Amino acid sequence: MKTHLGRRPFSAMELHTLYNGYIYSDTRLAREQAKHWHFWLPLIAYYSGAYSDEIGCLTLDDLILKNNILCFSFHTHGKIKPRLVPVHHALISAGFNDYLAYVKAQNHSRLMFDLPAKTGRYSEKVRIWFSGEGERAGYLQKCAIPSVDQLGMKTAISSLRLNFEQQIRIYALQAGNKDCFNYLMGFNDYPHDNFNDIALLNKVLQQIRVINSYIHWQRFLARDSH
Repeated sequence: MKTHLGRRPFSAMELHTLYNGYIYSDTRLAREQAKHWHFWLPLIAYYSGAYSDEIGCLTLDDLILKNNILCFSFHTHGKIKPRLVPVHHALISAGFNDYLAYVKAQNHSRLMFDLPAKTGRYSEKVRIWFSGEGERAGYLQKCAIPSVDQLGMKTAISSLRLNFEQQIRIYALQAGNKDCFNYLMGFNDYPHDNFNDIALLNKVLQQIRVINSYIHWQRFLARDSH
């Protein structure tokens, strides 16, 4: 697995904790400034393997129907190849189509329209919210997950890509197609620009484990304050 900067994937228990945290519960935190991207970005990261900058750049035009399969078109990361990643059914179950309709109705083009860029990158704002900065606790800390474990290995929003990589590697090999793995990860090991068998990509991707089947955007909107 291509770890970087001493990062590790989240454990199964940590994933359970993250996706049952206050963002995905029925209660807002006191003084919480809830944003739509707080709900959607960690979900899309887990189910697509995309980096936060890639997700922050997504527009409505980057949702493409290919052979009747809805896909994200990621094409904004300099070190990773452009790729089509099917939309996992868990995102649809979480109200993704309702959210897309809302984004269109508000005349926005970017999916994460309420995620501002800081120093020209979306990932910086995501990093501060997710991992904290200085005295400011991030979502990780509020979920009682340490950002550095006893071995000095870090967890961050990009750890979700490592969780994606772990699972996709297994399911692609079970399907007898390593090219599928390399393409979905955006690795240069896949030498072509396109992957013609979208049905295979979808079959492999839909096997990613659903973390919390009760997550829904409308539930996020309806949360009560303390």
